[in-house]
Amino acid sequence: MSALDRRRFAAGALAATGLATGLTTGLATPVHAAPAYRGPNVVIIRFGGGVRRRETVETATTWAPYLMHRLAPQGVMIPDLTIAQLDGVDTSHAEGTLNILTGRYRAYHDLSDGVEFDRLEPTEPTLFEYFRRAFDIPAHQALLINGEDRLQEEFLSYGIHPSHGIAFKSEVLSLYRFKLWSLRDRLARATGTDAEIEADTEALVDLEAKGMRGIAPRQPPEIEALWARWRAFWGDSGLKNPRGDAALTELGLWALRDLRPRLMMINYQDPDYVHWGNASHYTRAIARIDHGIERIVTAVATDEEYAGNTVFCIVPDCGRDANPLMSVPFQHHFNTRSAHEIFAFLMGPGIERGRVLDRPVDQTVIAPTIAAAMGFRAGRAENRALGELFT
Repeated sequence: MSALDRRRFAAGALAATGLATGLTTGLATPVHAAPAYRGPNVVIIRFGGGVRRRETVETATTWAPYLMHRLAPQGVMIPDLTIAQLDGVDTSHAEGTLNILTGRYRAYHDLSDGVEFDRLEPTEPTLFEYFRRAFDIPAHQALLINGEDRLQEEFLSYGIHPSHGIAFKSEVLSLYRFKLWSLRDRLARATGTDAEIEADTEALVDLEAKGMRGIAPRQPPEIEALWARWRAFWGDSGLKNPRGDAALTELGLWALRDLRPRLMMINYQDPDYVHWGNASHYTRAIARIDHGIERIVTAVATDEEYAGNTVFCIVPDCGRDANPLMSVPFQHHFNTRSAHEIFAFLMGPGIERGRVLDRPVDQTVIAPTIAAAMGFRAGRAENRALGELFT
């Protein structure tokens, strides 16, 4: 096959998967005039994968010393945050993340029929949609950073509420998104051998089949430029770049430097590997998240535009409990009390320092509280903002 034939083959492969270069589906932009945003930046860190208070915010037994000993004196710790015990409220990762993002329970359609993992489509606006509807914010400055094996979290970038939706969505950074970009780029350039082009085409079709919500063929040019720099630095074999939650930290740092997000959520997840049965997978993952938090906070503190102008919110997706049927530690799918027991920590401009809010607080307060800090309303949230946190 000649070079020209290979290029035609690659172009046909892109078109067959709906990825031709000229397509821009999904690069929606807000259709109304909105004011410029003048408020603080916000970084939400989902202390994810399900964690117990004992290993995180109980001082004597914590595996997160940076959070407890360095950060806690700088903000407000809420040690008694809970997920409500309601019919239909599950203590799992996508559900807990949607509780944080929407300020509501059960704010989703379950589209999981016939697939191996949850597909929860938000039915209420997310914080990203509220934010981008209220202010003139490009999508690449409203970011979700997801794990590569959490494809269901691609669904969390926007809801289907008629007043918000895809025009106000967040963008997603993940190794999955990088792989899509890299394969499409290689096929568009058609510079490989016949066998390489065929392999890339098959890999792209496979990744697309695993995708969610008809993922757009292109992300904004600012993000595609970040992916090009990522590949130039790490390559695209997947053997050199960080993996798991270490990759999420690295992506967060690259985003802060290159994309300058105003609202960013990092969805850490590694504690969930405890499902394999080894307790150290859980405790080491908590320490890994703690180290990631330290790196992100340090990067913000040493950046002139972010330092003194960034609110952090650290909150788990769900808690954990024990498996009553077998000796497997730290599970969370049995809906016991400890699976509903989590925490939150907030710090930044306008938030009190060195305070413990020593009373029960519901997880659905997070969205309206973040909205209040940023100067907009999460109008569909079930709870009110925690105004008592602010000075």
